[in-house]
Amino acid sequence: MDTTKPILNKVAQSGLVTIDLEEYFPLEKDIAVVDLKNYLFKELILKEADFREAVKSTDWSMYSNKYVALYCSANAVVPMWAYMLLSVALTPYAKDIACTHPSHAAEIFLYRNIAAINLNEFEGKRIVVKGCGERQIPEAAYVQIAQQLSRVARSVMYGEACSSVPVFKKSVG
Repeated sequence: MDTTKPILNKVAQSGLVTIDLEEYFPLEKDIAVVDLKNYLFKELILKEADFREAVKSTDWSMYSNKYVALYCSANAVVPMWAYMLLSVALTPYAKDIACTHPSHAAEIFLYRNIAAINLNEFEGKRIVVKGCGERQIPEAAYVQIAQQLSRVARSVMYGEACSSVPVFKKSVG
C-alpha cells in the first residue's frame, strides 16, 4: 500500500499574482539619445532656419519603437520650442520620448511604463510586488505601483510569494 502524498505547490495554488518591476524598465538597446548639440551651429548656437531644415531632413524612422531621450550635451541656450519640434518629429516613430539626461532616461521610462499598466487585470487579485532582483528599483517605483494597485487589488504584498510583507488589504464589507 502506497501512502505517499503528492507534493503540492501551495504558492502556485494560492492565486497570487507577482509583479516584477524590473520588467517595466526598457531594455538598454531600446533607449536612444538625440543630442541637440548635433543640430547647433558650431555646437553652440541654434539658428532657427537651419535647425528646422535639419529636423525636416532627418530620417526619424531609425528611432522606430525606441525610447528616446532628448537632451543637449553642449553648454548652449536652447529654446524650449526646439525640444518640442524634435518631439513632434519623433512622435510617429518613437515608443516614448523624454527630455532628460541619458543617465536618467531608463528611470523616467520605468515610471511611465508603470503608469500605463492596465489595472483591470489586477481587479480583486492578491498581488505580490517582487522585492529583489538583478536591478536596483527606485523607491518611487514601489510607491507608484502600491498607489495604483491599492485602487483595484484585493491585497498588495511586498517580497516573494513564499515570504511576503502585507502592504494593503481591502476591507470586506
